[in-house]
Amino acid sequence: MHSPLRIAVLECDTPLDNINRRYNGYGGVFRVLLKAGAKALNQPERLDPETGLEITAWDIVNDNKYPNLEDVDAVLLTGSRHNSFEDIPWINRLVEFTQQVLAQDRVRLVGICFGHQIVGRALNTKVGRSDQGWEIAVCDMDLTDKGKELFGRDKLRIQQMHQDIVFSYPPNVIPLGSSPRCAVQGMYVPRRFITLQGHPEFTADIITEIIQTRADSGIFKEDQAQDALSRANNENDGVAIGAVFLKFLLED
Repeated sequence: MHSPLRIAVLECDTPLDNINRRYNGYGGVFRVLLKAGAKALNQPERLDPETGLEITAWDIVNDNKYPNLEDVDAVLLTGSRHNSFEDIPWINRLVEFTQQVLAQDRVRLVGICFGHQIVGRALNTKVGRSDQGWEIAVCDMDLTDKGKELFGRDKLRIQQMHQDIVFSYPPNVIPLGSSPRCAVQGMYVPRRFITLQGHPEFTADIITEIIQTRADSGIFKEDQAQDALSRANNENDGVAIGAVFLKFLLED
């Protein structure tokens, strides 16, 4: 693998104003997660947390410019408030680009929430609204045997913010886990891609601000918001997940 590890973060949305000012886009949010993940990985000879990551951010919603795959080692698709199933130009272009990444075998792919769904869609699997409603704040993700092996634990505690899902696993994809509201919580193909429906990058502050904003605008009902807020500060495995992502990207 190239040193430093070159990761292109495709920003599929712009954060809320306060979060955006603090982090400078979702690229900044993932920069924080991956740096913390590199420290948790604790393998400075393979990946120095200070010098081993070269993270670039690409605003694909407003700019429509994509990285040259020859210039990166990994592509990370972020979450988004937009619908992964919509037939609109920038989302169609993202699906096409994701298919280009999947068609080659050097650049690896990480998909988060909306990004997880885009990978499913790029593999011709149905994505859309769940009839189970929203899954919000820290929730348990039950892991498959492969999920337990990869993450080194029996379950993941992960921030969630979604009502859309991948309905089934594409052919030849390894399931990573499920939850009562979402059967397809993670997808994996060794040395190719890893995806999660949850948000390891979300801190308690970020998720709290999103919940409160959506409650104020009427997207979440009061009792729904209060339930989510009661779990927003629960301990979660976000940094450990970030370390697993980096381990996946470094694998020979």
